Amino acid sequence: PGRLPLSIGDGVLADTADSVISVPEIFNYWLQPGRIDIGFLGGAQVDRFGNINTTVIGGDYAKPKVRLPGAGGAPEIAASCREVLIVMRMSPRSFVAKLDFVTSVGYGTGKGYREKLGLRGRGPVKVITDLGVLEPDPRTCELTLTRLSPGATVEQAREAVGWPLKVADEPTVQQAPTDTELTVLRELKATIDGGAK
Repeated sequence: PGRLPLSIGDGVLADTADSVISVPEIFNYWLQPGRIDIGFLGGAQVDRFGNINTTVIGGDYAKPKVRLPGAGGAPEIAASCREVLIVMRMSPRSFVAKLDFVTSVGYGTGKGYREKLGLRGRGPVKVITDLGVLEPDPRTCELTLTRLSPGATVEQAREAVGWPLKVADEPTVQQAPTDTELTVLRELKATIDGGAK
């Protein structure tokens, strides 16, 4: 698109589409039967098993400190996509030991939880953050730091989560973005900021 879309429902995203279908059709005929390979999610909170909260922060559901946008299609994406990638900035405020509300199930309380619920998809395969990448441990499904961002340290990652973060024996360092990638990102940011550089 020539401009940043206002939302996923912005018509600019359909300019070159062969077909445009309704949200119920997306859910009933594409997402729920498992025809979508990869889903991208974010949230206000994520826990050690990749469960996500986008509903309420603090207090209880009826009287929270903050009411968030809610579920949208996230629970269906988390349940039915073959794989899910979670993208979030790492901080103790968002990477918490216990969610205030479970909006979208990752691995529940650990290995086997998704299967007990009959969920079709594999669940979150990566949590991509500004400090690195976390992946579920094959035995426990607990998120483990496997890759660091350039310049980030294991200590920074451990300080940014609300639980004792597991770390791979030798986490790799991700490749820094290329000049071309940085140029594209800066141009996108300039578009978002209204042309300011």
